[in-house]
Amino acid sequence: MQGKNYGIEPKASAMLVEFLGTDLSKINNELEKLQIILPKGSTITPKDIEENIGFSKDFNNFELINALGSRNQLKAYQIVNYFAENEKANPMVVTTSTVFGFFVKLLKYHGLKDRNPKNVAAVLAVNPYFLKDYDIALKQYPMKKVSQIVGTLRDIDVKSKGVGANAMPTGDLLKEMLVKIFN
Repeated sequence: MQGKNYGIEPKASAMLVEFLGTDLSKINNELEKLQIILPKGSTITPKDIEENIGFSKDFNNFELINALGSRNQLKAYQIVNYFAENEKANPMVVTTSTVFGFFVKLLKYHGLKDRNPKNVAAVLAVNPYFLKDYDIALKQYPMKKVSQIVGTLRDIDVKSKGVGANAMPTGDLLKEMLVKIFN
C-alpha cells in the first residue's frame, strides 16, 4: 500500500486478514476497491474496512480476543451469541484456532525473561501495536490459568469436530469455552 501512497493501520490490517484469510488475490481486490474510494495519501482505518468490505467491527474474532484479554465477559458472550446465530460467517474452527493462538502467545509471553517490547513482538510474532493487548491479558491471566485454557481449547476443538460431544451445537460449545476461560 505504501508504494501506492496509502497506509494502513495495524488493526485494519489484522481485520482484513481475519475477514478475508490469507488469499492474497482477495486482499488485493479489496484494497484496490478502497483505493478507488479513498483519496491518495489516506491511511486505511478499521472504520474503512467495516464500511466498505462488510466486516462487523463489533462482532468478530479480533474483538473476541480483546474481550477475553480484558476479561470483559459481557462483550465476549455477546460476540459468541452473534457467532452462534451466524455460523457460516463465523466458523467454529476459525474462532477456536484464533483464541488458541492468542493464549499460546500469552503463554510464551509469561515465559519470557526479556520483556523488552521489541523482543516480545519478535517472539510472539505480532506487530508491536498489539503488545498493549497482551500486556492487559498478562495481568488478567496467571501462567497456570493460561495453561489450563490452552488445554480447554484443545478439548473444545475436538468436540467441535464431533468427538465426544454428540454433535453439540456451536453456540453451546462457544459458551462452554467462555465459562472455562472465565472461571
